[in-house]
Amino acid sequence: MTQAVALAGYALVVAWLLPRPLARLTSQGVSVRPGLAAWLGAMASAALAAGMALQFLIRAVIGRWPQLSEAVCRSVAGAACTRAVYGSAAFELGLAAVAAAATAMAVVAGWRYARRTRRARRRTRAHAEAARLAGQALPGTEAHVLHDPRPAAYCVAGRPAAIVLTSGALEMLEQAQLDAVLAHERAHLARRHHALITLTTGLAAAVPLVPLFARGKAEVARLAEMSADDAAVRVSGRNALVTALLAIGTGTAVHAGSVVPRAALGAAGHEVPARLERMLTPPAPARRVCYGVALVALLAWLLVVPAALAVLAG
Repeated sequence: MTQAVALAGYALVVAWLLPRPLARLTSQGVSVRPGLAAWLGAMASAALAAGMALQFLIRAVIGRWPQLSEAVCRSVAGAACTRAVYGSAAFELGLAAVAAAATAMAVVAGWRYARRTRRARRRTRAHAEAARLAGQALPGTEAHVLHDPRPAAYCVAGRPAAIVLTSGALEMLEQAQLDAVLAHERAHLARRHHALITLTTGLAAAVPLVPLFARGKAEVARLAEMSADDAAVRVSGRNALVTALLAIGTGTAVHAGSVVPRAALGAAGHEVPARLERMLTPPAPARRVCYGVALVALLAWLLVVPAALAVLAG
């Protein structure tokens, strides 16, 4: 029982208290890949600790029921707990109800996660197939162009995956900007960001009231965009990607060689201005290293603590 309490307490701390300080470390995208690893590690660590706590609880219920009843009673009532109390049918039924409720909650969460991920995969594959059938192949690339005057560019996972551009985006982008957009979408596919989004969206749907999963869904999606931005900048250059994102976000063509004024960033949409600002004013190398070290140290702590608790419990 002590093992279950320790692991459950650790899971609660990570799930409720960690999201806010972790978001401070990752909000500006100073160190993107360690930031992604830290969010995913926190989710995995909390889920693993909760799962192990449930396992220890079930083992205690099955194998040591009388001792479990006494231990729970004494942890709550102390010396006032007598055999007449923890041996009573009412107390034992209450304890069994708590154990059954915890197991039922875990089963429901697992079912909701599986249902959400299955639906997301089916929709994604159907969308990719529809894009390949309805879109026109863009010569020299793996992209497909859909007739739509609204500028947009995105990728969808599938077998095979597809990069989708609208005719509005294609007409608006210069060649250097188009190359940057394609490099961005290729980075999403190569780094399997779609799998990360499916995972975190499923977890948020399974346990929507847990801050770590609810906030982690948005943070992982934002960091995945920044990760793809970095890959595209290395391939096509910063200015080509910045002007392409600004053009798509505002619906107005922007010359690839133009200087982007700070005042224009706010017109680019909801998430785009922060990404553009980050690319226009990249963090200093020393700051990036400091944030990276802090995030790696946090990730190591998230991996070591539940493992240590499990070993001590064994």
